[in-house]
Amino acid sequence: MSFIEKLKFNEDGLIPAIVQEAGTGRVLMMAWMNRASVEKTLATGNTCFWSRSRQRFWIKGESSGHFQKVKDMAFDCDGDTLLVQVVQTGAACHEGYKSCFFRSVDPAGELLPISEPQLETPEQMYGKKG
Repeated sequence: MSFIEKLKFNEDGLIPAIVQEAGTGRVLMMAWMNRASVEKTLATGNTCFWSRSRQRFWIKGESSGHFQKVKDMAFDCDGDTLLVQVVQTGAACHEGYKSCFFRSVDPAGELLPISEPQLETPEQMYGKKG
């Protein structure tokens, strides 16, 4: 049995994928995958996701050049979440940060200063391709 048969996709045919930097364990981003994007990720070795807003596949890095090379893919005990460990080229965040999780809050819920440097501006990232 393929591991994909053990996955529990939601009513929209999607499963959340947590993307983690191989080696450091840092969470870089979360995105959605459907069966076809899981299969494409496995076949190519680069992360491929399903965009809910655009209703199409997207390969991480196709616009910015900041690709994610898959080192490991696992699923949780319930089969309803994926963990994808990658080697990240450049920024994972479309805002130019290494991780999409660059904003922290204090215990009172107040926003703290941005917790990491911006690697590139969105204009620098996406201006490269077009």
